[in-house]
Amino acid sequence: MIRLVNDFHPEDPGLDTAVSHALLRAVAAGRIGETFRIHPTTRVLAFGARDRSAPGYAAAVRAARDRGYLPLVRLAGGRAAAFHEGTLAFSWAIPSPEPRTGITERFETISALMAGAFTDLGVDARVGEVPGEYCPGSYSVSIGGTAKVMGVGQRLVGGAAHVGGVIVVDGGHRIAEVLGPIYEALGLSWDPTTSGDLADVHEQISLKSVTDAVIARLSAHDTLEASSLPGWIVDEGRQLVAAHVAPAA
Repeated sequence: MIRLVNDFHPEDPGLDTAVSHALLRAVAAGRIGETFRIHPTTRVLAFGARDRSAPGYAAAVRAARDRGYLPLVRLAGGRAAAFHEGTLAFSWAIPSPEPRTGITERFETISALMAGAFTDLGVDARVGEVPGEYCPGSYSVSIGGTAKVMGVGQRLVGGAAHVGGVIVVDGGHRIAEVLGPIYEALGLSWDPTTSGDLADVHEQISLKSVTDAVIARLSAHDTLEASSLPGWIVDEGRQLVAAHVAPAA
């Protein structure tokens, strides 16, 4: 059984990443069971560990703040990715005694689930890296192999894995606009035309319809139990916020 959670914290965007971190720890310790979160977002620029070691990281953080995006240190791997009011964040905390052995299987499961959900909405969804995409990955999901609409990464700890990423429902052009100066600062090359969104296919596609489609596919994968996160998870997340909000540069 998977606990299904939709709650989020628009008043404190850094808390959502920190809560995912606290949840991963709790699942690893056996204090709570397998949990899948999906929720709307606000303007966030998520940087990966490799971004933080780049010479232009401080400039990239400034560029994010200048454009109204909160720079965060992401929980999962990958390069810089943007979230805004037209995107959904998802995170899946999965208990595993040997999390490293299931990396590929988890990637395959989430990408197939997302591609299936988008297909149910009438999208020509395909799994695989789009040449020139931002935050490139073999398990990205695109429209027709040309416009990326979902990216995913993993974080492993002893006893559990976190599978998390972004679904771009609307405003793919906004992501291209904000990532332009950030990727330039980080010294990364990419093709802004590969940044797409699901509403490009059908304008009636919405945050709710995508959420419902993902949940429907997840329910075919396992039994779901809709719930809110326990207050103690959120409290523990508050203690981790400072570790994820990039310092002013």
